Order: sequence, then structure tokens, then C-alpha cells
Amino acid sequence: MTRTCHLNCIIPPHILEKLLRSDESEVRQAALDTLLTTSRLRGERGVRASFAGAAAAPGGGQRTVFDCKNRTFLLSAVLARSEDGAESADGSVNRAFDGLGATRDFYRTVFNRNSIDGHGMRLNAFVHFGKKFNNAFWDGQQMVFGDGDGRMFSDFTGSVDVIGHELAHGVTENTAGLEYHNQSGALNESMSDVFGSLVKQWSLRQSADEADWLIGPEIFTPGIDADALRSMKAPGHAYDNDLFGMDPQPDNMENYVRLPDTEMGDFGGVHINSGIPNKAFFLAALRIGGFAWEAPGLIWYESLKASHSETQFQEFANTTYRKAAELFGDDSAEQLAVLAAWQDVGIQISGILAGVARARSLAANRSGGPGGDSGLATVNQQIGALAAQVTGLAKDVTALKSR
Repeated sequence: MTRTCHLNCIIPPHILEKLLRSDESEVRQAALDTLLTTSRLRGERGVRASFAGAAAAPGGGQRTVFDCKNRTFLLSAVLARSEDGAESADGSVNRAFDGLGATRDFYRTVFNRNSIDGHGMRLNAFVHFGKKFNNAFWDGQQMVFGDGDGRMFSDFTGSVDVIGHELAHGVTENTAGLEYHNQSGALNESMSDVFGSLVKQWSLRQSADEADWLIGPEIFTPGIDADALRSMKAPGHAYDNDLFGMDPQPDNMENYVRLPDTEMGDFGGVHINSGIPNKAFFLAALRIGGFAWEAPGLIWYESLKASHSETQFQEFANTTYRKAAELFGDDSAEQLAVLAAWQDVGIQISGILAGVARARSLAANRSGGPGGDSGLATVNQQIGALAAQVTGLAKDVTALKSR
């Protein structure tokens, strides 16, 4: 299957657009330079192709970090650290190297996946890209990190979940190939947030209730009043300040944001509407409990592999429900958690009556979490009551027809 490689940036265009309106000329200039460089790179297929052979060649996920020396031409970058090389004196080089390793080891250990493409793809990263470049991106072949402007954003190698997020775009490209616009694009972004957060949680051995569920909290300078770029736990509440405005992410389908399918429209709001499936994953993980990379992470990973380029929210929700049953059994704690999570963000699993879904969700919550014996008993009782009501209604309709 042919994959469409896209320039996937961690900083969404709506934030950079806000910065263009800043009263400070330095802030405006940094935002403008970042937008112009990003736009240019989107059109430079040759940049991505230049390293395609080396990046894609099987190598057991070996890492190589290059230093751009504050230039934007990747071919001029110099080797800074290789898999078997010594630690660098440059902190950015070492952080990028370690982040690549943490992500590679996460996929290998948790999902038995051999690097990003599943076939040992080499992992290349470029640091010190451009001057005051306020972004980090995956371009279909490698990771590229800006240093930030020091005023709002710091070095983008400083956040392991940002590295995990960007590399997850490579996983998506090599599995479902989710098209980068509208709902499929928002799912693409959400999968990167999910696995970026899981890489961090796995590295820190954090349980679902211990994790902060924030994406990129380290990339803001201390002078910026913001928790992170996004919050999976509370979409729409990651930041609210004069520079960026208020976090626009919705956490429910009733607030889905419709934007133009253009670069400045964030290709239909892919960084914005990703808040909806993000919240669903968080809720499922919290209900299941324990380590989020185990049951919920496996369900989402298998669902990604079972998806296709144009998968929408509804179809993906249905797939996670089905995969939960395949992996853990019908009416298992895991499947009930998935059902309740999607229902809470306004997406009803297809083929399940709203009343039945609500009864299952309520029963799961009353039992202190889905899957308890008392919860399942209550669910069965309420399903039986609903079935009796449906039967009674059917008889009434038959009687009316006969009249």
C-alpha cells in the first residue's frame, strides 16, 4: 500500500497564528519564521527523499543524531552521535538519542514491534534545526528538532512524549496510513498523543492514575503560563493565556470543530479535534486501571493496525470495542471500559442500543469499575428488562396493525 508522508509538526498552526498577533516584534518574527520554514518544507519532497534510502534501510532501529548547526538544510548537517558512539557534550544530541531509544524500546518490549516500520527501520534525528525554530516534526523519514526561541519555547528535545508523539506518526504511516485531514487526521494526531504519552508513562513506570496525561509540558519556558500543548485528561484546559488564547480542543462530539481543510485550517482541525479520541483513551485507561500501555494500549494498537486510511471516529470506536472483546472477552472489564469511554465523549458503539450501553456503563461505575461480578449481574438484569420492554412494544405495534 502506498503511504502519503506528511510533515507532522508538534506545534499546531493555530498557536503560531496567535503568536503572529503578539505585541512583541521578537515573538511575531519567530512565529513567522517558523511558519515560513514549515510551509517550505511541506513542499520540498526532495528533502525527505534525500535520506529515504538510509532511513528506511533495516538496521534494528539503530539511532543516529545529526547537528544542523542552526541551518535548515538537512544535507549540510554533521554527524553528532551514532548507536555505538560516545555520549556527546551537547545535551540536545543526547536527549534526542535517548528519546529515540526509549520509543524504540517501548514498541519492542510492549508490542513486539521492530522499530517504527516493524522491520528495523533506522531512527535518524536532526537537532539545532534553524534559528529560534519553534517546532519539532516528523517528515516521513526522520525527526527534526528546533531549539525554540527561548522566550516562549525551549529546546524541543526536552520532552520524551514529544519524541514519542512524532515517531508514532511513523507507526501510523506504516500501519493504517490515516489520511492527514478531518477525522482521519485527528485520529492520526490522537494516536501520536496516545503513544507519546504511553512512552513517557512506560519510561517512568507510571500507572494510569499517576500519569499527568500532558503532551509537551517541558517545551514551554518558565515564563509561559501553560501546562502543556494538550491535555488528554482535560482537553480544552491545557492553557489559557494572552499569548496563545484558550486551548480550543473539544472533549465531546457535540463540540466538534469544523475548520477548512487547508494548512492554516490545520487540515480540518487535526490538532484540535484529536481531543475527543484522546479523552476516550484516557477514560478507558482510567477505568481499566493499572498501566495504560497494557490492556488499553494493546486495544488501541491492534485497532490502529485494523484501520485504514479513511477511518473515522465512529469506525475506530467500533473497532476498539471489537478488539477489546477479541483480546479480553465479551463483557470483559476492558470491553465495558471502552464502551463507557466512547459513550462519555458522545460516540455510541454501533449496534448497541443507547439504553443498553447506558445500563452497562452505569453498572460498571456502581461496581467501582467495569467487570466486577456485581456489575455484570446488574448489567444482565437491566439488559433483560430492556429486552422485555422491546418485546412488549413489538406486541403493541402488532396489535395496532391488526386493528
